[in-house]
Amino acid sequence: MTIAEFLQQLLFESWHILVDAAPYVLFGFLAAGLIKALLPEDAVARHLGGDSTAAVVKASLLGIPLPLCSCGVIPAAISLRKQGAGRGPSAAFLVSTPESGVDSIAITWALLDPVMTIVRPVAAFITATLTGILINLLPAEPLVLTEPSATCGSEASCCETSEAPAALTLTARIKAGVTYAYGDLLKDIGGWLLLGVLIAGVVSTLIPDEFFTRWFANQNASLLVMLLVSIPLYMCASASTPVAAALILKGLSPGAALVFLLAGPATNAATLTVVAKFWGRQATAVYLAVIASCSLALGWLVNLFYRWAELDITRWVQPAGTEHGSWWGVLAALVLLGLIARAWWSSHRAKTGCDCA
Repeated sequence: MTIAEFLQQLLFESWHILVDAAPYVLFGFLAAGLIKALLPEDAVARHLGGDSTAAVVKASLLGIPLPLCSCGVIPAAISLRKQGAGRGPSAAFLVSTPESGVDSIAITWALLDPVMTIVRPVAAFITATLTGILINLLPAEPLVLTEPSATCGSEASCCETSEAPAALTLTARIKAGVTYAYGDLLKDIGGWLLLGVLIAGVVSTLIPDEFFTRWFANQNASLLVMLLVSIPLYMCASASTPVAAALILKGLSPGAALVFLLAGPATNAATLTVVAKFWGRQATAVYLAVIASCSLALGWLVNLFYRWAELDITRWVQPAGTEHGSWWGVLAALVLLGLIARAWWSSHRAKTGCDCA
């Protein structure tokens, strides 16, 4: 492969990843805005604040039904963190949300089997809860996110922040929350998301298709292979399901498929870069280690269960494929790039003086 062919393929893969991710990312920012507008900060601090195990459990349960992908959940999790959620609960939410969701549960029932439909959200809950508990045990670190008013200059009254006053109407609070999400929050993490997408594109370009088929016959080896492949790749919970179904039809064990379904959505390059920046390096190490360990252990147990119960998952699995480049995905990608460019331009203008228009 020549350099020109590599760059062409890299742009092609990165664009497809962005098209797949963009609708979920935009929805995630909308969810972040609604959370900030509608969820009282004292309620967040009361239920998800602190270092209690109960708060971690609540955050894990809260994330399971939400239809947000690994990129879309990032702004929502950061918003919860800034509103008073503890490091452990916000990290648990960051794990359980992309690994499950009402949409992915329905697709799992349709494309895999009843056992995997039950195991998948349960595994997400276990992984998220353990991640949150262990991150709570780490030494406290200050939140590094820049406050919305930080770019407005030295005068406190220079610009209006995106905080919605308590006296505002519901419509006004929602508008303020959406403005915050697609303004300050996008400015904070938009560049990191694009960097993660580019890294994922590099990995997708360099890993050959034959890499998977070499290990399908060995169940234990396939667990590790699927983990190593899944960690840097972007793959949302819904999109990963038909891929897992196709791999199972080629001989992949159900346990290895579960590793792919857990590690793929929760540990892509975009998520890890943001976690490293906003949760810290120690938390990132715990985040990655727990997801990897739980994925392997739960995948191994699932294989044992299928052998013990003498179940053949291929009798349930139906061939499936994924659509790339749909018009609404392309539109969402263009809108996302435009919003990121606008946020960067606004940030640049703010550095030159007090201009928050």
